[in-house]
Parts: sequence; structure tokens; C-alpha cells
Amino acid sequence: MSKLELIQCLSGHKGRVWGAGWHPKGNILASCGEDKTIRIWVEENKRWTAKTILSDGHTRTIRDVSWSPCGQYLASASFDATVAIWDKKSGEFECNATLEGHENEIKSVAWSKSGSLLATCSRDKSVWIWEIAQEDEFECAAVLNSHTQDVKKVEWHPNEDILASASYDNTIKLYREELSESDWSSFATLTSHTSTVWSISFDSTGKRLASCSDDLTVKIWQEYKPGNELGVATPDNQAVWKCVCTLSGYHERTVYDISWCKLTGLIATACGDDMIRIFKEADNSNADEPTFELIWSQLAHTQDTNTVEWNPVVPGVLVSTSDDGDIKIWKLLE
Repeated sequence: MSKLELIQCLSGHKGRVWGAGWHPKGNILASCGEDKTIRIWVEENKRWTAKTILSDGHTRTIRDVSWSPCGQYLASASFDATVAIWDKKSGEFECNATLEGHENEIKSVAWSKSGSLLATCSRDKSVWIWEIAQEDEFECAAVLNSHTQDVKKVEWHPNEDILASASYDNTIKLYREELSESDWSSFATLTSHTSTVWSISFDSTGKRLASCSDDLTVKIWQEYKPGNELGVATPDNQAVWKCVCTLSGYHERTVYDISWCKLTGLIATACGDDMIRIFKEADNSNADEPTFELIWSQLAHTQDTNTVEWNPVVPGVLVSTSDDGDIKIWKLLE
């Protein structure tokens, strides 16, 4: 029987903690929140301590943080409609670029696997893609207005420059650059949720995507390429994404975040009922009609659990953030 054990509770933020992001090496964590600060936590001798507090980048709540794949840069997204890019080239963390253009609160920021692209999304219904032109210089490569409502989350494919976004309009959109036209566009709209899609997470292959929603469900989507064995139709010879599994009856309130572990294949969710839940694909699961089992549920916080994210290096280690102001580090014991 699996068991989620609390390793450490990290406190220091005032008010809600909205986001946390692991450094690619897994031994550094950035957190952000309502207090307009970013805290950089470092693990030493199996204890996490706050080494740095960044407080001069934003004028309003910081909603999300994301490390670049090289680990040299940290992007932070704020309700002040800007993204700050931090680096440590001088020896201390400094904000060396501020990205402006969104009209309203920025909800999410994410680096592409290559590290050459950054995506942001906002309450202004748009998704922006930024190209790193040269050191500390970012150029807007695309403004995508495919959604009709507030965009909650952006997430890059783990292996390709394909972007997914989740929205208040109940849909997920997928985008890629049409090289012949040097222009980004949406090539798929995933519809099955009946309310706001709060978050999305690819599996390690990028052929599956998990989503979570205000409709209290988690959905698993699968890509079918032209000529697939099942005979799923692929109009215009383009891959299609289908909902192949819906997990319902597990969550009692809005599911705010989802993380699909690239190391173990486990899925964790953060919920408005203050819980963390962990799902595992059944051993006898059919890839085209997968079944997932709830292997652990835990009252994690005293208020809404806002985010969950699996450590990219250490299997079974999970971070959660909450409206209660705490960040918690967990370890799943098999």
C-alpha cells in the first residue's frame, strides 16, 4: 500500500501561496504568492531552507514560477500583467528582463523543452509565445487568441515545441508553429469538460495529456497519428487527440492542478477540498481505454490546495502549495 509522508512544511509567505516550481536538478525550489515575493528554497542535508527572498520584481500577486531547462533562469508571472526573468549571473538573483504586453493578470508561465521559447497566458484570453532572441532579450513570436475566456494554464510538450493551454471556456487548445508560414496557430481543440479547465500535464512521452477541471473530473487524452492501428480518423492527415478516460467521483470540489510524473507515471491532483490525490494506471490497463486507480488520498492543507508538482529528479517527491500559506514537501512510500 502506498503512503504519502510529509517530509517538511515550508512557511514564510504571507497569505496564499499560488505556485511552486522545481529547479531541473530537483534540489532547489521556487515558490510565489499573494505577498508579491518569490522564495528560493535549497535542500541541504535533507532539510529545505529559504536562501533568498525576491521582492522587487512585481507590484501585485505572483501567480506562477517556472525554471528554464538549463536552470539558469527563473520566470515569474504576476497579476500586474508582467513576467519577470531572473538570473544569477552576478552571483545574486536579479531581474534582468520584464516582459510586457498582456492586458490583465498573467496566470501561468512555462519554458519549452529547448529553452528557446517561453509561453504565458492571461485573463485577457490570450496566449503569448516569446522567443529568446539573445541573452536577456525576449521577442514576442505570437499572440494567440484562440480561447474565448480567461486562460488558466500553459504547458509545453516534453519533447517537441508544441504548446497546450487550458481555459475558463472549458476547452484545451494545442498549438504549433507552421514552419512554412513561420506562424503559430492552434491545431486542435479538446472538448469534453463541462466547466473551467484549470490545469494540464503531459506524460513523459507527450502522447498523453491529463487535465483537471471545475467539473470535478480528471480526463486523460491520447494522441492518434495518421495510420493508427485503431483506425481513428485523422482528417487532413493530422494527428487527433481523443479523451480516452474520465476520472469522476473522486474529487468533492474543484480540481485546481494536476501533475503527471515523468519518472513514475503517477498522477497527482490538488483540490479545493484541501486534499492531494494520487492515481496510478492499472497494470492491466488498455492503452486506448486506460483505467486509473486511486492509490492515495491525503488531507494536505487547512485550505484549498492550489498546486502540486512532482520532483523532476527524485521519484515520489511532491510539492504542494495552498491558500493556508504553507508549502509542503511530500514523499510517496511504496
